[in-house]
Amino acid sequence: MNTDIDRERGVLTPADRAYLLGEREMSHEQSKRNAEARIRQRIHAAALDFDLLLHTLPEKDRRQVFERTATDEKFLDGLRAMIAFTYLGLETHGVGFEDVLEPAVRSSEEYLAATDHDVSVSVDLTFDVETTVESSLSGVVSRLEAGEPVTPRELFSVVMQGDYDATGLDRITVVGADADQLTDGFLERLAAYLEGELRHVTDSRAELVLEADADEHPTACQSEPDANADGT
Repeated sequence: MNTDIDRERGVLTPADRAYLLGEREMSHEQSKRNAEARIRQRIHAAALDFDLLLHTLPEKDRRQVFERTATDEKFLDGLRAMIAFTYLGLETHGVGFEDVLEPAVRSSEEYLAATDHDVSVSVDLTFDVETTVESSLSGVVSRLEAGEPVTPRELFSVVMQGDYDATGLDRITVVGADADQLTDGFLERLAAYLEGELRHVTDSRAELVLEADADEHPTACQSEPDANADGT
């Protein structure tokens, strides 16, 4: 999660970011409601703007925007979050994500075929999601409080669900991280979100040393860069 408050304005103003991150207090409940309403309205307006951007922004400008995807991991994180935000919003309100994804991909592929290769194409697209219940969040919370290991995805689910404050723990042991989670910064971002630091123990085991414990043991929370730099 990008917590830089002072970057240039996007959908959110710096003041909006400070409010959402809990760094700006509202003096009145009405002020809080007004701020939240303004954010909702700008999100809605921004979504409508993308319809205009898609059809009118010159291709050279679109290319320049996305050139940074090869080097800017924060930009990629923002794109992933944008899709995740859309997915959650649609699924929560009974609109299938495929109802948005499929026509968008189909029309884009047809456009690319016509402009890049001067051909017409038919596009066959299938979007399918399968989920398997692996553990209940209450069970994960019990394991966290007992100091038992959890997987990165279990911890992520508990944090995103929001009912349990994991920052009250001294440290969290994470096991079973896959290769992607070790190399794409997933664990580092989880640690940063919880205001702690990451310490690699083995190739598949790590500890998130949270702020209170890190203050007591400042050297214990340093990562081992040589052993794990390249290896949710």
